[in-house]
Amino acid sequence: MKFILSLFIILSSYISLAQNKTIVAGEKLTYSASYNMSGLLNELAQVTMETSEVNTSKSTLLKLKCTATTYSKWDNFFKIRDLYESYVSPKTLTPYLYNRDINEGGYEKFMKYTFSHRTKTVSSVMRKKRADGTTWEVKKEVKIGASTRDLVTTLYHLRNLDIHKANIGDSQNFTVLFDNKETIVRIKLLSKETLNTALGSKECYKLAISLNNSSILKGNNDNVIWITADDNKIPVFAKFKIAVGSGELKIKSATGLKY
Repeated sequence: MKFILSLFIILSSYISLAQNKTIVAGEKLTYSASYNMSGLLNELAQVTMETSEVNTSKSTLLKLKCTATTYSKWDNFFKIRDLYESYVSPKTLTPYLYNRDINEGGYEKFMKYTFSHRTKTVSSVMRKKRADGTTWEVKKEVKIGASTRDLVTTLYHLRNLDIHKANIGDSQNFTVLFDNKETIVRIKLLSKETLNTALGSKECYKLAISLNNSSILKGNNDNVIWITADDNKIPVFAKFKIAVGSGELKIKSATGLKY
């Protein structure tokens, strides 16, 4: 569903070159996703973000995994089974491999990125399912900038930023690779607010998100995310407005945090 895609673009908009000071293996964040239908917000899906340690023959990597799944009562209406995952350096969150495997209302798509940071390229594999059940595959070499990253990696980079050093009204552009294209995202710090959440009362940074030359996100300051103004910098609430409607994301639980 497009609101899930838009949410991930919203959350993955900050990029940092700093060392990883926040993300550890064993963390799990769970959210409820709601969508506005006929003027009423309906809780449709669960979004989960998990981290784990993966040992390879050459090194130890950190796996960043995001899933979106509709609750069973909504599966007949619009079934979602989405997976986004990145394998990164635990010290810098530099990405090496990214997978996106989505099934949304019967629409199936798989995307794989293999990063070569030395050559500033990504080897991409994309597979889609045709209406007759057969699949087609496209392989492509994509040139990227030095600070371009995939959705999941940049999502976690957000939480390593020193946002406390920014002034209200400050904004900056960042780059995210999506569907083999670099997308420019602008983030603006609107304010600091205190929200009542499932984790208790939390002081948060309120950030507005917009995409340059894109029809995905709509409105002026209608796409907003609140992240906790503490060392963990957890996204706890988001509101979004896209071409086909609007919705919200609320945190339900958080375990395994570093701080």
